[in-house]
Amino acid sequence: MKTRILLASTIAAALCFSSFEKHHLSAQDAQDLKVGSAAPELAIEHWLQDGNGFFKPVTKFEQGKVYVVEFWATWCGPCIQSMPHLAEIQNKYRGQGVQVISVSNETVEEVKDLLGKNHPQTGKPFAELTSAWCLTTDPDGSVYKDYMEASKQGGIPTAFLVGKTSQIEWIGHPMDMDGPLEAVVNDTWDRASFEKEMSLQQVLQANMQKVSMLAGAGKFDEAVKLAQEQRKATEGTPLEAQWTSVQYQLKLMGGMIDDDVLSHFREKLTEMKGNAGAVGQFAYTLYGQIKQGADVGVLASETLTALQAEIEGADAEMLPLLFNTMALLKSETGDLAGAVAAQQAAIDAAPDERVKKRLSTLLEDLQKRLADSEK
Repeated sequence: MKTRILLASTIAAALCFSSFEKHHLSAQDAQDLKVGSAAPELAIEHWLQDGNGFFKPVTKFEQGKVYVVEFWATWCGPCIQSMPHLAEIQNKYRGQGVQVISVSNETVEEVKDLLGKNHPQTGKPFAELTSAWCLTTDPDGSVYKDYMEASKQGGIPTAFLVGKTSQIEWIGHPMDMDGPLEAVVNDTWDRASFEKEMSLQQVLQANMQKVSMLAGAGKFDEAVKLAQEQRKATEGTPLEAQWTSVQYQLKLMGGMIDDDVLSHFREKLTEMKGNAGAVGQFAYTLYGQIKQGADVGVLASETLTALQAEIEGADAEMLPLLFNTMALLKSETGDLAGAVAAQQAAIDAAPDERVKKRLSTLLEDLQKRLADSEK
């Protein structure tokens, strides 16, 4: 599985896991579901998007076809972040017998309310973004019970990859699905190897949830200690690198900035060079930590320098998001004039008036704050 560099998204996902579980307290009798099991039929109540008419509702899985059954909710940040990736996957495999199906347990009204808004990262209307695949909702929770509870998955977003023999081939975060999906489509998937890997990941997830709960409660010292213990316990395995990354991210979130932490994140910024999306994500995470009171020291200015370097060579479609992120980070480091200039650049780079209008709200706020500071 691909290691996600930033713990912030992992912690947010774990908190979504916990919140989602509160809506489903009747898991005792769910039948066990694991990799290799026959995929349960889908008794989904409401199909709200169908790939612009390309797909039909699914109850039984058709032999020879591949399905992605993903669980999500409108209030889950990591689910929202995964949506552009789901659209990309569906568009890539649209003509190759692959159907992506996202399942919420919310009401139709709640989902339709989201569809009327704009996606925070792409600026596109949710209705347009999600039109690529099958967006559904199942308020009675029957599909959730058959999949999530039966496989003892803690929360969302979680995707189940159903292969050509209608068996579960893979379970995990949808952002980690590219390699497994390609292998299943091309008949090169090693299911037995993944089962071994998944057992390790289940241990990781259980301990990650503990870390996330501690961090969510502001107990960063305890969270760091647990991460250090897990790093030592997994020494020599692929999980050691993950726990190392978690440890440093926790220190960053808790404002425990020392030379070692600075060295680690400087190395990460170097590794991310040339990947505008990764640098932008890191900069946005850093902005969030500063806004919550973390003292990140010189890491803020160094991240801004790295972000500026990515902006200079970024694709035009990335510029509004990158400039907007720069404006947010500058605003929290006290450079209001720089923040105003960056947000204006984001507006100038925006593709249409709708996005320009959305970005103008922050610009007006920054201009007011700058004017007040100069009085």
